[in-house]
Amino acid sequence: MPSPYRAIFAAPGAKGFSAAGFLGRMPLSMMGIGIVTMVSQLTGRYGLAGALSATLAISAAVLGPQISRLVDRHGQRRVLRPATLVAVVSVAGLLLSAQQRWPDWTLFAFSACAGCVPSVGSMVRARWAAVYRGRRELHTAYAFESVVDEVCFIFGPILSIGLSTAWFPEAGPLLAAGFLAVGVLWLTAQRATEPEPHPRGHHAGGSPLASRGLQVLVATFVAMGVIFGAVDVVTVAFAEERGHKAAASLVLATYALGSCLAGAVFGLLHLKGDPARRWLWGICAMAVSMIPLQLVGSLPFLAVALFVAGLSIAPTMVTTMALVEQHVPRAKLTEGMTWTSTGLAVGVALGSSAAGWVVDASGAAAGYLVAGVAGVLAAAVAFLGYRRLRVPAPQRPGGPAPQARGGSVTDGGNEQQRVA
Repeated sequence: MPSPYRAIFAAPGAKGFSAAGFLGRMPLSMMGIGIVTMVSQLTGRYGLAGALSATLAISAAVLGPQISRLVDRHGQRRVLRPATLVAVVSVAGLLLSAQQRWPDWTLFAFSACAGCVPSVGSMVRARWAAVYRGRRELHTAYAFESVVDEVCFIFGPILSIGLSTAWFPEAGPLLAAGFLAVGVLWLTAQRATEPEPHPRGHHAGGSPLASRGLQVLVATFVAMGVIFGAVDVVTVAFAEERGHKAAASLVLATYALGSCLAGAVFGLLHLKGDPARRWLWGICAMAVSMIPLQLVGSLPFLAVALFVAGLSIAPTMVTTMALVEQHVPRAKLTEGMTWTSTGLAVGVALGSSAAGWVVDASGAAAGYLVAGVAGVLAAAVAFLGYRRLRVPAPQRPGGPAPQARGGSVTDGGNEQQRVA
C-alpha cells in the first residue's frame, strides 16, 4: 500500500471502522441489482424488476437523511442498530413474497420498508472527518473510501448476480442483508472512534439542504444516479439478450474497476486550486463517457466502454465530499453527506425504472440512451450551478468539529487550524 494510504491507518481504530464499513456497504451494490436479477428470473418482467429496485432507492432517499439526522443528534450506535433491524426484516419479507409469488403490492411494500438501510458510507466518512479534520490526510482517507466503494461495486454485482443465477434467485439479496447486519453491528461496536453526537441546540437553522452549494451537488447527483441505475439494469438485459446473463456481473465490474483505479491514483495526489473546477471537469467527463455506450454491439466492447466511463467516477466523488465539508455546518456533516447519497438514490430509482421500461419496449441497446440523456443533464446542472460552488460558504453555526468519543484520536482545536 503506498505510504499516504498507510499513514491514514496510523490512527487508532481506523482499520477497524473502515473494514466494518466495507462490509456494511456491500448491499449498496448488491441489493438493487440482486432484486432485478431475482425478479427477472422468477417472473421475466424487467419492468417490475426495475420498478421494485426504484422503490427501494426512493425509500432509501427519503429515509436516509432522516436516519443520518438522528445519528448527528444521538450517535451512530443508538440509531443504526434499530434502523438496520427494520431493513433486514423487510428484505426477508421481500424474498419470501417473491418466492411464494404473493401479489405485486407485497413486493412493493417490503421494498419500501427495506429502504430504512442506513448510509454506512456517510457514517465511515464522518469518522474519518473526526480523526483528520482540517488535515491533508482527510483527502487521502476520502479517496480510500471511494476506492472501497468501487471494490464493493466490483465484487458486489458478481456475488449478487452470480449467486442468484447459479444457486437460487433469492441468494443475492439474502447475502446482501447478511453483509449489512454484520457490518453495522461491527461498526457500532467500535465506540472509541464514533463521532460525538451534537445536542439539538447545535442543529438550529434547518436542514443542511438549505445550502445553495449542497443543492447543486445533490441535483447533479440525481442525474448521475440515473446513469448508474440505467447502466445496471440495461447491462443485465444486454447480457441476457446475448445469452450470457451471468456475464453481466463481470461487465459491471469493469465499470467499478475503472473508478477504483482512478480513485487510488487520485488519493496520492496533492492537488491545489479550486476543487469546484475539478468537480465540474469530472461531471463533464462522465457525460462524455456515455457516448460510446450508444454504439455498443458486443459484451467485450461494452466492458471496455464501461471501464473508460468509470475513470471519472471516484475522483468526482472524492471532490464532492470535500465540497460538502465546505458548504455544510460541521454539526450536520453526516446528514449533509447523506443528502448526496440521497440524490444518487433518487437518480438510481428514476434510471432503473426508466431503463426497465425502455428495455421492455425497445430492447436492451436502446436502454443506454437513458444514461446518455442523464449525462447531458448532469453536465447542464453542473454548469448552471458552478458559481455557487466556487467560493466556499462560510461555516454557519453548527458546533465544534466532530471528534471521536475516545478523545485520543484527534486533537480537536489544533487540527482545525491546519489547512489541507
